[in-house]
Amino acid sequence: MSARAPDRMQIMTELVNETEVSLLECKVCFEKYSQKKKHRPKNLPCGHVICLECVFSLAHPRSFRLECPFCRRACKSSETSDCLPLLHLIEILSPATNIPLASGTTTGAGDEAAVSASLGLTFNLSFGGWGTLINPTGIAMCRRSDCVVVAHDGKKRIKLFGLSGSCMQQFGERGDAGNDIKYPLDVTVTLDGHVVVTDSGDHSVKVFDFNGRGKLIIRESFCLPWGLDTTPENEIILSDPEAGALSRLTANFRKGELKKVQKIQSNLCHPREVAVSQTSGIIAVIEHLIAKEPNYSSTRVKIFSADMKLIGQMDSFGLNLVFPSKIYATALAFDREGHIIVADAYNQVVLCLGKPEEFPVLRPIITHGLSYPVALTYTANNSLIVLDSGDHSIKIYTAS
Repeated sequence: MSARAPDRMQIMTELVNETEVSLLECKVCFEKYSQKKKHRPKNLPCGHVICLECVFSLAHPRSFRLECPFCRRACKSSETSDCLPLLHLIEILSPATNIPLASGTTTGAGDEAAVSASLGLTFNLSFGGWGTLINPTGIAMCRRSDCVVVAHDGKKRIKLFGLSGSCMQQFGERGDAGNDIKYPLDVTVTLDGHVVVTDSGDHSVKVFDFNGRGKLIIRESFCLPWGLDTTPENEIILSDPEAGALSRLTANFRKGELKKVQKIQSNLCHPREVAVSQTSGIIAVIEHLIAKEPNYSSTRVKIFSADMKLIGQMDSFGLNLVFPSKIYATALAFDREGHIIVADAYNQVVLCLGKPEEFPVLRPIITHGLSYPVALTYTANNSLIVLDSGDHSIKIYTAS
């Protein structure tokens, strides 16, 4: 048996060498794939794989369209995605202690422990419950007043809670009057303390002050306004799944004056949930693919820079390659360090997908105690707040 060991070693060495030449090399520029941004392997919609640099080189500078160099199928650069099987193969064949990930991080035990420590969360408090909240759909944090703002299906559509769970204010009657709210889908709070709600009942966006006084109603030509979040410039990013678009709303909320509604991204597939990083302005959105029913659909997370250039994307299939079960993303947020945090309603977990420059790096951060998480937000001290529609509650997890 021992005499055969050198032969087996030689065979393995030859197999690794052949793998590196056949699989781990871009067939356009003949550079080796790596986990670094420049030569990261990217899937084309046709199934062929080339490196990211070649995607940019082949894409038209204005339309961003390119043809597959192998089968000539046309696509957009935004339709490419990370080839996770090759990325994992690179990781396996690289030295275990020096595998480059992104931004100089490695997979060494010390770095993984540091990442886990930075994302460590401990359950702290739960409040709400049936009756206090009814089928909640959206949540936001007002950092000026440390209030948690929730949209739900109760008689008063908007409720404001302190971080201890006490109800401080509620407003937004269910009805047909101008400032009533029929069917709220999501909520955000502007930097100057105004509550902004999407109302699917009359396809509008409504702005209130903290006392519940209506300040502005924006109807424009929305098909179905859904998710929204506030930018560092105090603008609103709004998703419209029926139009397949993202829009930017600019207004003087204090005076109730709308300045501009600008469509900033189109040709998306049923975009619903949206989040904006308060440090970088980076925008994340969840697209819902194939069908509207969660039992039959899949989701895709797309990350855009503040000027709406696509940074990365990952669909349920790609995430399934690194997670043992089907993932259905239902909410997302950015933490204080800029990590992309996603709620998965199928597995009742909350996951970290890493920072935009290393996206996607999947790490579970909450694995039990959730029923059907539908919205996420963060407090000023980086505590995570989960809106759980399954038991109509708000759950707060503090940083360890």
